[in-house]
Amino acid sequence: MPDATIKPRLKIIRQQLARLYYGHDTAAIRFQFVLMVIDLAIIGFFLAGPYLRDRPSYLILDYMIAAWIALELIAQWSATYSTRRFLMRPLTWVDIFVLCTLLFPHWLFNFAFLRVARIWAITQRPVFKLMLHRLGLLERADVVSAFINLFVFLFLVTGFVYTFFFYQEDPGTGFVDALYFTVATVTTTGFGDITLPGTFGKLTSVITMIVGISLFVRLAQAIVRPNKVTFPCPQCGLSRHDIDAVHCKACGHLLNIPDEGVT
Repeated sequence: MPDATIKPRLKIIRQQLARLYYGHDTAAIRFQFVLMVIDLAIIGFFLAGPYLRDRPSYLILDYMIAAWIALELIAQWSATYSTRRFLMRPLTWVDIFVLCTLLFPHWLFNFAFLRVARIWAITQRPVFKLMLHRLGLLERADVVSAFINLFVFLFLVTGFVYTFFFYQEDPGTGFVDALYFTVATVTTTGFGDITLPGTFGKLTSVITMIVGISLFVRLAQAIVRPNKVTFPCPQCGLSRHDIDAVHCKACGHLLNIPDEGVT
């Protein structure tokens, strides 16, 4: 009898979590907005880590965030239904590794820069699309996405460079130097006043330039190309159309695109 009672309750809880995480109703949007605010606060803590790591309150905040991320991982796993699908998501493994860096800050602090990747989790939620719509930026979602990708890349590289090349310096100066080097390298400005030593440093610079230029080009393309809306064609599946499109360019099927590109 207990199992017969518990299983239906667990199923209801999982359905409610799935609705909150992936739904578009008012309660789900509010829930996702709260998660977004918490995620942004956590990212702020991560970025301030080099300045706070020597303070007694750092470990307290660190373990509080670890408990939150562990709870959110459990909730996301419950909302996904399929464990395989949950484990196939790259952000799941990012969160797991972030959790490890929080639980063992003295041993894994060097990899704390990966925590900035949680910004990508924010862009995957329906509330992000709703915010773009409210701000009138839905038609420029590609530009926003390209900018976020470049922003995350800059801070990931900055964290990597700081960890492996400037960690022994003063936390404030070292992090600023790492950010300065990253921006100068990605933009191919190459002032040369700050360089990374050795073969490993040269390879880091090369990879940063190649990926950074690609992201800059992607951002430039998103800015200059004509606005598009996302609306899958019922006939052929083409998802990108001109804002005023009446027929699909691929198959000629009559489209019924809602105003302002809201699907």
